[in-house]
Amino acid sequence: MANIKSAKKRIRTNDARAQRNKAVKSAVKTEIKKVEAAVAAKDKAAASEALTPAVSSIQRAANKGIYHKNNAARKIARLTKAVNAL
Repeated sequence: MANIKSAKKRIRTNDARAQRNKAVKSAVKTEIKKVEAAVAAKDKAAASEALTPAVSSIQRAANKGIYHKNNAARKIARLTKAVNAL
């Protein structure tokens, strides 16, 4: 365990950030699964409806620095391509 006050604060800060990042990543994965489930069911309307919040949440995560911008762009491109292929 750290003895220095700033090190203790850094540990607390890192834990808080890690929990927040984990929550955002989990939410993004849930949105992606909704789109993929609609694509698997070949339901174009539901897939395109689920795509908008998924793209929004991915972009929000990228803006916060949780996902790298290229990673976010790749995820969005793959989802959009899957929906458009229906």
